[in-house]
Amino acid sequence: MIEPLTVYTLPNCVQCTMTKRALDAAGLPYTVIDLTTDARALDLMKQFGYTSAPIVVTRVVSWSGFRPDWIAKITAARDHPSLTSK
Repeated sequence: MIEPLTVYTLPNCVQCTMTKRALDAAGLPYTVIDLTTDARALDLMKQFGYTSAPIVVTRVVSWSGFRPDWIAKITAARDHPSLTSK
């Protein structure tokens, strides 16, 4: 099973909404953190060099913006038996 992703968002962010819809459609679990209400998270994302939302963080990769290509890669990795079996 794939670990939940973390999606850092802003209110009224079209790319954030599109990202969450794509993650939902792919069946990928995620946690949402609103950068307008979590100053610590906002500072951390700035330290990592991100300047736009959404920011998606996984155990091995992170990105900002609406990236259906990355969502597809994570979905494929989740669905590939040799990558998820222990």
